Amino acid sequence: MRSYAYGFPRLGEKREFKYSIEKFWRHECEEEELLRVLSSIQQRNLREYGQYIDDYPRGEMTAYDPMLDIAVMCGFCNVCDLKEYYEYCRGADAFEMTKWFNTNYHYLVPDFTYWKKPDFKENCENKMLCFKKCDFPQWIGPFTFLKLSKGLAGARFAKFFMALIEIYGRVLSRYAKAQLDEPAFVVDLTVEEVHLIKQGYQRFRDCGCSITLMTYYESVDFMEDFLSLPVAAVGLDFVRGDNYERLAKLKFPGDKTLIAGLVDGRNVWRNSIGCSLEKLKNLSQKTANLMVSNAAPLYHLPITLSAETRLSPELKGQVAFAREKLEEIQWIADAFSGKQIPGASLKTGAFGVNPNVQERVKSLKASDFVKGVPYDERRAIHQKRLKLPLFPTTTIGSFPQTAEVRQKRAAFKRKEISRIDYRHFLQREIDRLISFQEDLGLDVFVHGEFERTDMVEFFAKKLLGFETTLEGWIISYGTRTYRPPLLFGDVSRPEPMTLLEILHAQSRTRKPVKGMLTGAVTIIAWSYCREDIPVSEVAYQIALSLRDEIRDYEANGIKIVQVDEAAFREKAPVKKRNWPDYFDWAVKSFNLTVNTDPITQIHTHMCYSHFGEIMQYIMRMDFDVISIEVSRDKGEDILRSFGRADFKRQIGLGVWDIHSPQVPSVAKMEELAKRFLEKIPPENFWLNPDCGLKTRGWDETRQAIFNLVETARTLRDQFKK
Repeated sequence: MRSYAYGFPRLGEKREFKYSIEKFWRHECEEEELLRVLSSIQQRNLREYGQYIDDYPRGEMTAYDPMLDIAVMCGFCNVCDLKEYYEYCRGADAFEMTKWFNTNYHYLVPDFTYWKKPDFKENCENKMLCFKKCDFPQWIGPFTFLKLSKGLAGARFAKFFMALIEIYGRVLSRYAKAQLDEPAFVVDLTVEEVHLIKQGYQRFRDCGCSITLMTYYESVDFMEDFLSLPVAAVGLDFVRGDNYERLAKLKFPGDKTLIAGLVDGRNVWRNSIGCSLEKLKNLSQKTANLMVSNAAPLYHLPITLSAETRLSPELKGQVAFAREKLEEIQWIADAFSGKQIPGASLKTGAFGVNPNVQERVKSLKASDFVKGVPYDERRAIHQKRLKLPLFPTTTIGSFPQTAEVRQKRAAFKRKEISRIDYRHFLQREIDRLISFQEDLGLDVFVHGEFERTDMVEFFAKKLLGFETTLEGWIISYGTRTYRPPLLFGDVSRPEPMTLLEILHAQSRTRKPVKGMLTGAVTIIAWSYCREDIPVSEVAYQIALSLRDEIRDYEANGIKIVQVDEAAFREKAPVKKRNWPDYFDWAVKSFNLTVNTDPITQIHTHMCYSHFGEIMQYIMRMDFDVISIEVSRDKGEDILRSFGRADFKRQIGLGVWDIHSPQVPSVAKMEELAKRFLEKIPPENFWLNPDCGLKTRGWDETRQAIFNLVETARTLRDQFKK
């Protein structure tokens, strides 16, 4: 039995990917130095593969995002150097960014709206793509690239796809072997799309390249046609979906190798070697050309457990990161061949059990998921209580975290400063931020979240049932990294989590200060969630803990609470036929969280969502105000979605793209806002950035918020009654 692996994290054990690129952005290193660092990461990843795995692609590195690389390769983006390349990532006209399938990885979205014809030009020799110049490159496949792009539909999509196939054919002809990733093969496809895939891939038959075609995240619905494509090997996910059951009903072609994805590339829990072996033995009855592999790219995992010295032995024994997943792949291959393996002795089991938490969930009633006072009545209460002006202004939550903030937090973590000294430091930072917001004239304040490393990790440290890591970093987008917690047990709140900071901020101003919480769905989506109980139960456990926090806010006079559900759309299953079950518990978990005193105005925040697809579910959520991202796609999806839904509640438009250092002008913000005022009444309209400001600098933040407030004042003058 041979082994195969792909998608090893490109971050580097010391996050060299992040730091070297950001150093280049600060003009502290030359292009050649950055390319050397990225190449060295790739070489180390190849050594990781070589230690455990028989075969693997050699060219997986990117300078930022693989979708952008394809845009460069096919001539959609004309770049000559890294400076021009990064303009598409974070410049004034940067690509829109959205979630990669139902993961927390973000990708850049090419927009073909204004391309009149598919004038693709092969550009694979571009030095931004130098990492692909090897004997076994890896690319995002042509169908996935266009399926995830904008501005293509129907006959136009087909025309562009066939033109792109020609470019891929010429590129592939240069190689004896290549991997094409086509995760879009697992989404809901039409009969016409399947026919187009078959038509396009037939043109690769004579390209001279042995193609390994990888799918993942779910099952392939058109399995028989998929297996007929003229490729040398196909990769299937046998962890999620029903590929295993579908394949059992078909004859596997003798001219192909089956790469069996049996080791989970998206969650950290140890593989059940026995279950994987049973599947592998059954698959071996279908074909002798068989390899064992990971079921999804390994970049969804941290690099290695070796640095995690604080995890309990009980928990650490049940966890595997990317390097350990390679080891598991090897163990399965060896066990299939009859070798004795150390993995066979690994024991897994439930721990972190709390009967009180389980009983609390079991005792929930239907009324716990429905707010007793309807929105119209709540709105009248809030207007009288809050007295906010037309076009209220606010921010999403976090403010820039300076080096001093990070140093103090690290010093407290190392016990170099006392809890009292650290609290006094945070209070001084909050005091400065309250003055900052007062000076700029915002209407609803936040406390700045200076105590928070990450919007999920922070709460994981406060709740029982979670464990956090020291070096468990993964990439969210570009160079933005975070450490997903390990959600291993029953979740409860031993004490208030955020109350001290919120109350201190509120004591310094008469303006309302929002209590800031991360919602249950997002906490689950951005953690490695346990799999021994239904995820709905996990969500309700977290929701009850958050509801307890809101009730503490209310008891202490906090008037506005924001529950962020940035991952509400992201967490939705790849197959839309599975959406009703997911959204049932997702909506219920939010409504359970906010089923508190109706006099409290409830906000939520969502980002990078295709809202048109999920409006029916958003409408079931018991919020009063929703803030959303609109700056990169100019709000096209929002205009369609919220207009069609006859949305009556309040909405905050993210008119400032915080993922770019560019500061939008008042004119630009006003122009964007006025597009929405054609669909949304002025009295329902808030203005805010599109996300938190943690990664921005103070100078650009001050100027952008000044422009935001000026935009609101301009609009008030124009729309005042």
